[in-house]
Amino acid sequence: MAHELNVTESKRSKTDFTPEISIIIPAYREEKSIAIVVEKVRQVMDGLDRHYEIIVVDDGSDDETAKKAKDAGARVVSHPYNIGNGAAIKTGIRKAHGETLVMLDGDGQHAPEDIPELLEKLGHYDMVVGARSKADHASLGRTFGNTAYNWLASYVAKFRVEDLTSGFRAVKADIAHNLLYLLPNTYSYPTTLTLSVLRNGRTITYVPVKAKMRKSGKSGISIFKDGVRFFMIIIKICTLYSPFRIFLPVSFLTFLTGLFYYLYTFCMEGRFTNMSALLFTTSIVIFMIGLVSEQVCQIRFDRSEGDIGI
Repeated sequence: MAHELNVTESKRSKTDFTPEISIIIPAYREEKSIAIVVEKVRQVMDGLDRHYEIIVVDDGSDDETAKKAKDAGARVVSHPYNIGNGAAIKTGIRKAHGETLVMLDGDGQHAPEDIPELLEKLGHYDMVVGARSKADHASLGRTFGNTAYNWLASYVAKFRVEDLTSGFRAVKADIAHNLLYLLPNTYSYPTTLTLSVLRNGRTITYVPVKAKMRKSGKSGISIFKDGVRFFMIIIKICTLYSPFRIFLPVSFLTFLTGLFYYLYTFCMEGRFTNMSALLFTTSIVIFMIGLVSEQVCQIRFDRSEGDIGI
């Protein structure tokens, strides 16, 4: 009798408590890998002896992705049609009950064995990102592109960004909810989340991880199409949180162009041209727009700080 009570109590301890950690796995046509990923996550999390939930967001797959995820023990939330990887992550954030969110892909690239290290670091930081090495990127072009994006993001955020596009990360749930409205529906959500966290004065650290080859399918990321999108998102986040980081260099370069053109025309023709006047005026206008944008940004930030707890 006592043994039966202990077993019942043990079952309650695993099911009746609100989970501390929510594992969010976006998936689209990953029927060959999703069950393996869910099972590995369960093995790792069971070893931590912490209450958790696994949420697989099926982004409108037309195969057995949702069924296999459910059979493996995950809570499945399905989109009626394909919206995007970022949209799946946003759905997972909305449905999650945990105070800590862990995000990883459903294609088997990320090793669930790295989750404990991310969670350990999260005790001292607001977000922990699994950073891939250059050797883990699929091609030389993608390696070059990611390096350029990391550099630009580091300039924007005034913080060394090691892997801007990594989808393997752990973040505090309240922060993710506060920034939910900024996240796009595409693969570029890690870019937005990283820059938004940094520009809001939150802390980030990176943990080296080894990314594996995809177990199935083909990467849905286009180097050129998504590359332009990533670049525009960086500029968008920069103008949202630190517009002078964009306007000031542009104003300065315009002024220098006008100055050099003036010196050239003065030496060659002995006069001050209309083009030089236009460039000087344009540089002043850009500077003033940047100054006003910076003030608006500060007012918006001060007002929202109390509302969303940042």
